Amino acid sequence: MVRIHRALVSVSNKKGLAEFARFLHEMNVELISTGGTALFLRENNIPVVDISEYTGFPEILDGRVKTLHPAVHGGLLGMRDKPSHQSQMKEQNIRPIDMVVVNLYPFRETAAREGATYPEVIEQIDIGGPSMIRSAAKNHAGVAVVTDPSDYGWILDELKANDCSLGESTRFTLAQKAFASTASYDSAIASYFAERTWSAEGARKESAQLPELEALILKKCRDLRYGENPHQRGALYRRIDESPCGVAGAEVLHGKELSYNNLLDADNAWNLVLEFDIPAAAVIKHTNPCGVAQSDTLVSAYTLARDSDPLSAFGSVVALNRPVDPDTAEEINKTFVEVVLAPEYMSDALEILEQKKNIRLLKIRSDASLAAQHRQIGGGYLVQDKDTYYLRSEDLKTVTKREPTQEEMEALLFGWRVVKHVKSNAIVFTNSSRMLGIGAGQTSRVDAVKWGAMKATLPLEGAVMASDAFFPFPDGVQAAAEYGIRAVIQPGGSMRDSEVIDAANEQDIAMVFTGIRHFKH
Repeated sequence: MVRIHRALVSVSNKKGLAEFARFLHEMNVELISTGGTALFLRENNIPVVDISEYTGFPEILDGRVKTLHPAVHGGLLGMRDKPSHQSQMKEQNIRPIDMVVVNLYPFRETAAREGATYPEVIEQIDIGGPSMIRSAAKNHAGVAVVTDPSDYGWILDELKANDCSLGESTRFTLAQKAFASTASYDSAIASYFAERTWSAEGARKESAQLPELEALILKKCRDLRYGENPHQRGALYRRIDESPCGVAGAEVLHGKELSYNNLLDADNAWNLVLEFDIPAAAVIKHTNPCGVAQSDTLVSAYTLARDSDPLSAFGSVVALNRPVDPDTAEEINKTFVEVVLAPEYMSDALEILEQKKNIRLLKIRSDASLAAQHRQIGGGYLVQDKDTYYLRSEDLKTVTKREPTQEEMEALLFGWRVVKHVKSNAIVFTNSSRMLGIGAGQTSRVDAVKWGAMKATLPLEGAVMASDAFFPFPDGVQAAAEYGIRAVIQPGGSMRDSEVIDAANEQDIAMVFTGIRHFKH
């Protein structure tokens, strides 16, 4: 055990500090502090020694230099069991510091604040704090380092039980967390710089390239029961340099523990439903939509989506882009649903849904993370921008003799927003309000057409077809014509585009090119 006799306290986040520091004072621990923290402690009637008094050197450069001093780092790094260290410390009148309580300048919060200037963000790069944390963590054999206010409670419990002493395992655990905190902090700074290139006005211009070095720091949110299968371990992490958002940041209001596969499906469902500006619902199974619809009301959108493929909707994940009302809740309860995601739940709707013991209800912010996407492969990672391309009707090019009708155009745009979220090769049949059939993950495009038609539970006559990539041969369009498809949306760009267009003209099918592909592997 290491008895705490002297502690250096310098924090930005002062939550819980008064109680923690007051106990240390009551246990005759000498408290050394800096600037605003020292003022805070004095306002709470807790005696403190100013850092400048302790080091004999004033704080300079507007506080940029205050703890970068041998009296501080010598007191932290000096090994208690090494005679030469103890002798040198005595010669230099350096007193040991047994505990560091430090959290860092709010760099992330400042960088995320709307309107924050580049100089304001740079000023929040902490220098002394990480230096003290690293010194204390390196010498955790004799020093305790506390970086997270949420740890004050259990640390106090141990201090109270052991005459203001902390055990070896505790000091190791705190050091482990300390190094993770500085790594995370530096990651946020590195990411901020990586997203910018230098300009004449300063480093405010977004970079045109992905960064040369990618610092990815993840924080565990919770362990999962298992991974994709029971014999695999699983956990949920989120990027620590992002504010909580998306599925990883959702609030679980009700239901049993979420599984690895639930979270994968939930992420796909939520990203899909965000495509729509009016009430919309997505029903997801094994990361692919089995029903998607939009309507004037949420209950109508959900019912249309569910009934697109009611068999597949059993055991599905449902995402809704509007607050859940009682009518929608009643409809959801008619089918076994694993997870519901929505931006809000009306209180009476929540009561209805909570009648189902195991259904997971997630309240999720109505935005999405725009961070680059990372995917692990053997020995490395693939990184790409998120696919946020939003197609408008004026972006389309009609390439057939017949132009789409207004109703067909609305259906084509609807289908295009859905097919973006379907595994390639992807084909989606829709009208202007709902998905009618889906051919997902097929190894040839014509097979995707045939599979989508086979899976359709509603008539396809007069419907439209969306394809996430070009048709390499005319056979896909010819097959679609047999099912009564009247219009097609696809990227174009095949060597046989002319043959595909001819096949559409022969069947009086309207075809538009997007000029952009939406592969999802």
